[in-house]
Amino acid sequence: MVRFLVVPQWQGSPAPRAMLLIDGASAIAGDLPRAATTVLDVPVEAGESLGTGVRRLSALLRTRELLREHLVPDTVVIGGDCSVTVAALAALPGGTDDLAVVWCDAHGDMHTPETSPSGAFSGMALRAVLGEGEPQLTLSPGIRPDRVVAVGMRDLEDAEVEPLASVTQLSVNDLAQPDALAEAVRATGASRVWVHIDVDVLDPSDLAGVSSAAPFGVSPAVLSAAIRRLREQFPLAGATISGFAPRSPADAVDDLGALLRLVGAVA
Repeated sequence: MVRFLVVPQWQGSPAPRAMLLIDGASAIAGDLPRAATTVLDVPVEAGESLGTGVRRLSALLRTRELLREHLVPDTVVIGGDCSVTVAALAALPGGTDDLAVVWCDAHGDMHTPETSPSGAFSGMALRAVLGEGEPQLTLSPGIRPDRVVAVGMRDLEDAEVEPLASVTQLSVNDLAQPDALAEAVRATGASRVWVHIDVDVLDPSDLAGVSSAAPFGVSPAVLSAAIRRLREQFPLAGATISGFAPRSPADAVDDLGALLRLVGAVA
């Protein structure tokens, strides 16, 4: 049975209104089956950088510990900011040796503490999945670049372009072919897959509640179809849906249809 783990972490986000991510996670949780859902009591305080280049590191480390205590097989993690996936992969039952990671996001998330303009860990999250960055937060060992499939990225900063060249990339247009995602994962040679969705990968016309919208995104219908086709061919080790930051309860209601479509695709 699929379990849902709600992780309303906001400390990895660079957004001025990052705490809206708590409201977003709560809004999604309200439509999940109560008996299958656990809400983590993550830190609310900002935390300290502890002498590193990562803002709010102490709070991020505490959430990482909580995830390790609660993550079980077949879990869908509901964020919070998108860096919750790094902690989930670090705690994944069975490890990551046989795993591919599908990373759906409008942004590259490929900074390190040395290149990040904000010091926010969400902008370093995919780089940390590869095992590079702040040692207290990175995966060890990291996922091999040839087992990472990046989907829908279209708002990149200069320092992210070169490191992204090491992973497989699918554009929004590539997803018009329903089998494109499954074929890309098959090429990795992995036997299981983790699907990460930062909801800003969707087009802003389909979902408004994100901190940093990027035009020309994928539709919920197209992304859901690609994920369902992927699941027909590969076991899902788990999934993340993150980055939902509605500005009001009414806005949250407007967006929930698209979000629940994604929940259905991964669950």
